[in-house]
Amino acid sequence: MPESQLTPDLPAGTGQKIPWRCAVCGFIFTGEKPPKGCPVCHSPSSEFIPDTAGEHLTYDGEPFDVLLINGSTHRAGNTGYMADLAEEELRGLGVTYRRYNLSEFRIDPCWCCYAVRAQSCTYPCRNAKDDMPAFHRMLAASKAVIVASPINWNGMSVRLKSFLDRTTCMENLYHLNKPGLTGGKVAGILINGHEDGAIKTAMDIWLNFQQMGYILAPFGIGFRTHGSEYNSSTDREFFRNDRLIVRQAKGVTGNVIALMKEGLEERLKGRLVPVTE
Repeated sequence: MPESQLTPDLPAGTGQKIPWRCAVCGFIFTGEKPPKGCPVCHSPSSEFIPDTAGEHLTYDGEPFDVLLINGSTHRAGNTGYMADLAEEELRGLGVTYRRYNLSEFRIDPCWCCYAVRAQSCTYPCRNAKDDMPAFHRMLAASKAVIVASPINWNGMSVRLKSFLDRTTCMENLYHLNKPGLTGGKVAGILINGHEDGAIKTAMDIWLNFQQMGYILAPFGIGFRTHGSEYNSSTDREFFRNDRLIVRQAKGVTGNVIALMKEGLEERLKGRLVPVTE
C-alpha cells in the first residue's frame, strides 16, 4: 500500500490537545489543531506535524518499488507539490511506494568516519541514534528512488545534502570489497525553484546516486523554475497552475517505472565493476 508521510490534522472539537512541531524551525505549539502559522519562521499551518520527540523511524522490512523523497525544508511547499504529482503518478501506475518528507525526520550530519580510516565507514552506519538507518534499509529494499529538491543558493537543500552524505556507508561497501546493495537500481530527480541552478542541483544529486551504482532513467531529470523577475510569494500560485510542472514530474516518474520494470538490477547482478571515488 502507498505510504504518504503528509500527516493529516486531527479533527476539530475532539478536546484532545497535543504538541505540534513546526517541521521547519522546531517551534512547539500545544492545541487540538496546529496554529494558523508559525510565529517564529512564518511557515503556514501545513508545516506543523504532531511532535513525536524521542521516536525513531523504523522500517518493517516489506519490499516495495519506489522510495520517494521530498528533500525540501518546507514539506508542503512547491517541491512538496512536485512530490505530490510524482506520488499521484505512482498510484496511477499501480506500483508500491513510500513517500517521506525529510523535514519530518532527524538526520544527523555524517561523522566522516572514512576520513579516519576506510574500514571505519561501515554498513550498517555507526550512527544508529537517528532516522537514517531506516532510510538505509529502504534504499536497499526498494527498486528505485525519486528525489525532489528545491534550489537553495544554486544547490540542493541542506537536509537533502545531509541525507546523501549519510549514504557514504553504502557507497563504501564497494571500497571494502563487500557486496553492494544498490547497484542497478533506478533513479529519477525532480527540481523546483524560484530561479537559476536547476541543472547544477540535479547533477549534484545524481553524482551521489551514480557513486552507489544507480542508473538514471531516460529523461530522468525534470525541473521547473519561476524566475527571479517575480516575487517569490507568487511562486505557489504559479506552480499550481502550471501544466509544464505536471508534465515534468509525472513524465520523470513514468520513465523511472518504465526502466525499473526492465529488471536491470537483477540482470546486472555480478556483472558491474564498481568505479567510485
